[in-house]
Amino acid sequence: MAEVAAALAHQDACFTLLFVPEALDLGEVEQGVAAHLGGCLVFGCTTAGQITPEGYENDALLALSFPRSHFRCASQLIAPLKPLSIQRITADARALDARFQKTAHWNRLALTISDGLSKQEDMLVAALEAGLDDMPIFGGSAANGLTFQQTSVLHGGKFHTNAALLLILETDLEFSGIGFDHFLPTGHQMVVTGAEPEERVVYEINGAPAADEYARLVGVPREQLSPQVFAENPVLVRNSALYHVRAIQEVQEGGALSFLSAIDEGLLLTLGKGQEIVQTMAQELDLRDGRGRAPEFILGFDCVLRRIEIDHKQLTWQASEVLKERRVLGFNTYGEQHCGVHVNQTFVGVAFFEPKERSLH
Repeated sequence: MAEVAAALAHQDACFTLLFVPEALDLGEVEQGVAAHLGGCLVFGCTTAGQITPEGYENDALLALSFPRSHFRCASQLIAPLKPLSIQRITADARALDARFQKTAHWNRLALTISDGLSKQEDMLVAALEAGLDDMPIFGGSAANGLTFQQTSVLHGGKFHTNAALLLILETDLEFSGIGFDHFLPTGHQMVVTGAEPEERVVYEINGAPAADEYARLVGVPREQLSPQVFAENPVLVRNSALYHVRAIQEVQEGGALSFLSAIDEGLLLTLGKGQEIVQTMAQELDLRDGRGRAPEFILGFDCVLRRIEIDHKQLTWQASEVLKERRVLGFNTYGEQHCGVHVNQTFVGVAFFEPKERSLH
């Protein structure tokens, strides 16, 4: 944290985002923030990996400083997340926006980072969407490696569980939202015939034990089901003309499947088939503004299951090169929020471009 403070000493920061690797002790990080960044607004979360100027990393403490010359912000800690009150969150978000004085000719967007094990992100993003009207909302679920035990968000100098962070940003920069995965639907469909929606657990698919039926459809023995298999063989849910990934987290005792997104009885699922992941990433991140210029940087929320697939296929170096070239910075998540929907195995982000009248440099 002393090194972070020294690196930021000459910047007039509006706020700093801190993305924390699994190995660090959160109490020590809190002490470091208090000792070295006590006069700064610092927000952040625990992660399942970081996207740094070198690409993918696992043990980097990543600090992103947003300069006061281009950003203003208002923040709110949403706690507790569970039980969740849609009415309260909607009203509080609307009130935060109303209190945040508008700057002429600047535009607004919202970022949300939530406890990735709360199982409340679906309702959270719906509530925020209702409270913030037409304001675009982007976000990711806090993570903690692949342990799936405890995730935390940073607000007010402290890490919080069962909580979410809402940031309303105002900027004179041009920006564009991003959301993509690399899956196409196959002809294999399945129906959830037994589930516990509140816990995102599926007990039966097509009338058979969930893990057994999923394993049969993907063509592997049940005992070989793993994060790699789930990452490369996701199930998709259709919403109008679009398909969204509903990622499987793990096989539970007794053959149930736990998911990282909303699930319900009667839901029709379609098995997905992946396209080439690095090539898709390169194409989707090749963004330009109206004057043909690349982004100054892209704030990225990238699902850990995408990272697992990339690592398993030994494509980490190639993917990191794409992220470096496209100026992506961010973290690996347990889920992503985009266009009012909580999704998985998706890259969600915001590309920031130079303002029309002047350069950032």
